[in-house]
Amino acid sequence: MFKFIHAADIHLDSPLQGLERYEGAPVERIRGATRQALKNLIDFAVSEAVDLVLMAGDLYDGDWRDYNTGLFFAAEMSKLREAGIRVFIISGNHDAASQISRQLRMPENVRQLSSRKPETVLLHDLGVAIHGQGFSKAAITDDLSLAYPIAVSGFFNIGMLHTSATGREGHEPYAPCTTAGLIAKGYDYWALGHVHRREVLCQAPLILFPGNLQGRHIRETGGKGCTLVTVDGGEIVSAEHRELDVIRWCVKDVDASGQENGADIMDLVTAALRSELEENPAHLLAVRLRITGACRAHPELVLNSERWINDLRMAATDISLGNVWVEKVLLHTEMAADLGEMLKRDDPIGGLLRSIQQLGADDENLTRLIDEFADLKRRLPVELLHGERGIGLENPDSRRELIETVKQMLMGRLLAGGKGA
Repeated sequence: MFKFIHAADIHLDSPLQGLERYEGAPVERIRGATRQALKNLIDFAVSEAVDLVLMAGDLYDGDWRDYNTGLFFAAEMSKLREAGIRVFIISGNHDAASQISRQLRMPENVRQLSSRKPETVLLHDLGVAIHGQGFSKAAITDDLSLAYPIAVSGFFNIGMLHTSATGREGHEPYAPCTTAGLIAKGYDYWALGHVHRREVLCQAPLILFPGNLQGRHIRETGGKGCTLVTVDGGEIVSAEHRELDVIRWCVKDVDASGQENGADIMDLVTAALRSELEENPAHLLAVRLRITGACRAHPELVLNSERWINDLRMAATDISLGNVWVEKVLLHTEMAADLGEMLKRDDPIGGLLRSIQQLGADDENLTRLIDEFADLKRRLPVELLHGERGIGLENPDSRRELIETVKQMLMGRLLAGGKGA
């Protein structure tokens, strides 16, 4: 019997650019999370007395600013060497962009497989054959798996591949392949990397993405970690996901339907955050709040949105002793049912409300309007248009979200001042 760990997409010391723009962000804790997650991986490997650790690409995050990243990784690998654990690595698209990593000598228990062609390593003591090929450049669009050899008879065969498989949203279409093509090689296990969400492509043979080791932003929610595989008599007897992340990103929806005022909504949010804390007691939580529903509190929230958002952030800090950071608050509430009567008004307020309701109804006209403001767009800071917090005017979903926010703000202001008119 032997055991191995399959991890991928560690993105050690990922710079996470733009964090400073988030109000109250625990920047240092977030920036250090990838290192702590790697330490958790090493501790887990030693405690489980595994025989092998497989890292299926994107160990690093492009070029390092200095050697400290590599020195830290080498020190952690030395701990595995002392425990008699061998490490096999393939480079991913981010690793291929790094120049310094190619110059740093790793401990002798670490083996990086070739990036020129598929390489096979036979471990006769375990009866294991490991096949893999890393990225030689940042963008590989060929199916690397086609050149992988057929399984070695009499060995437990493991394939390591950094791939987008048949394509995954949010990931570049690098080294595409098919599940059928991987199965045809006759391997017992495929250790994939590149996709940051855990996904099992096939049960027999077992083909899977373990997901990344540590979520880095709000698009990478939920528990992150590695897969622990136990093999006995040449058969996989278990493959378990183990969470190793230290910061947990989550999106929390709060239904404010029917609430009369902002204080009522504060109570709902506080209860929701307490529930999230109970489910994740060992993590720093980075939470995006989405408050929705038709309620009479809507004008109050819209007219004093900055105040309520800051009150929510303070409440989160208070109930968690600093272990909840509210990354963003999306106020997507709506006016209660009496809006219908307001829309029927035959006066300027009714006309304005009807015009606001039509905002964004014609996406083609909106796109044309955006094009007319091309010169203004060029003058805006790049961070306002791109990245995690960017406006993203070219993206239809981003446009709809932005317009809905504007609509609710305008209607809230108009209704707050026009109810007695």
